[in-house]
Amino acid sequence: MTMDLSALEFIAKLGEMVIETEIATHEGLERAGQIVEREAKAEIGHYQEAAGPFQAWQELAESTKDDRVKHGYSENDPLLREGDLRDSIEHKVEGHTAYVGSDSPIAEYQELGTAHIPPRSFLAGALIRKEREVVDEIGRNFVGALIGRGVAPGQSFLGGAAKIIDADNE
Repeated sequence: MTMDLSALEFIAKLGEMVIETEIATHEGLERAGQIVEREAKAEIGHYQEAAGPFQAWQELAESTKDDRVKHGYSENDPLLREGDLRDSIEHKVEGHTAYVGSDSPIAEYQELGTAHIPPRSFLAGALIRKEREVVDEIGRNFVGALIGRGVAPGQSFLGGAAKIIDADNE
């Protein structure tokens, strides 16, 4: 389908596309933040495999297991006691950036480790595990807004072309 546009109509259309891609970018980042937040929360209480440069979580020390039981917690659910750490994980979108994190000081100690505890990455590890899903989500939103059509669910933007759905010809 071709359109015959005057110069002013073309400029107006470009302005609409800028607005549509900004909205789509924000929506894609919002969904991406939700994906990573959900994964990070799900990691709390479960040992994690290595992800990217982050090592697999080490087994809790026997002294930690003993302390957990002494205080009424299960013996071997890493990073999970009352659920405060898990519940502190949030996401937000500012401009063209999605942030996923926690304002809990415990999150920093666990993510990076200390002189006494090994790092247990649950934030960066979650992003690495969900990287493909995040890229696909942002790509679907952005490309869909740019060309004015939906992008087929499940099509990857990594390593291949996406299948585009033309809603007018289905």
